[in-house]
Amino acid sequence: MRDAGLERAIDAAGGVAELARKIGIAQPSVSNWNRVPAQRVIAVERATGVLRMVLRPDLYSEPAVTDNVVDPIDGGRAQEYALLATLLSSAPSAALLIQIAQLNGDATALGGAHSALADAASIAVAGEVEREYFDLFVGLGRGELLPYASYYLTGFLNERPLSRLRDDLAALGIERVESNCEPEDHAATLCEIMAGLAAARFQVSPEAQRAFFEKHVSNWMGRLFADLEKAENARFYRSVGTLGRVFLAIESEAFTFAN
Repeated sequence: MRDAGLERAIDAAGGVAELARKIGIAQPSVSNWNRVPAQRVIAVERATGVLRMVLRPDLYSEPAVTDNVVDPIDGGRAQEYALLATLLSSAPSAALLIQIAQLNGDATALGGAHSALADAASIAVAGEVEREYFDLFVGLGRGELLPYASYYLTGFLNERPLSRLRDDLAALGIERVESNCEPEDHAATLCEIMAGLAAARFQVSPEAQRAFFEKHVSNWMGRLFADLEKAENARFYRSVGTLGRVFLAIESEAFTFAN
């Protein structure tokens, strides 16, 4: 018998076959699940918009660091990074588009970016956004954009920035998720790591978090988001680019003041 988290993911994806297709495995494998396997939780979350705490509350019911209370500002930062990670890792499902359309904005630059993203999600069609994501980041041969630190910093893939990142991740005790086939310097992976740092799921000092941001994120990702805003194939994702650019500018300023 399937548990509630798996049932919710199947409903959000539009059925067992559609869930299997979205996460890139065979339909019989999903049909045999009683609950989402631990190694598939992140992929299912990205594909369906159902949070990992819902999919596997036994694994994700509490942050990894339970002795620390996460500051509300850091909690908000973690949510921003997690949203960007989800949207950069795969095209949003129809269920996730509905959730994004409910975002509220305000008079700030970040609030305006939230409003624009919500407006874009409210008129988006999941199938069209999936094609847009393919054209932008996958393509036939390659997509319009290559969301990797190595490419933005050197002009080539799998270069020195990736090896430096791997060394720093090992030093921080952060391991690669087995289901993630992308190099660690993919923008989605880096945003997911920053979400974990902000939410105190990894035991690192504020200084180490700032150093990681400056060394692996702020020196290139803002350019990626700016490119996304003006990309030929971007429609829904133009608003994602705006959100990412505005948010990273706020992060950079905050880390500067924290010095």
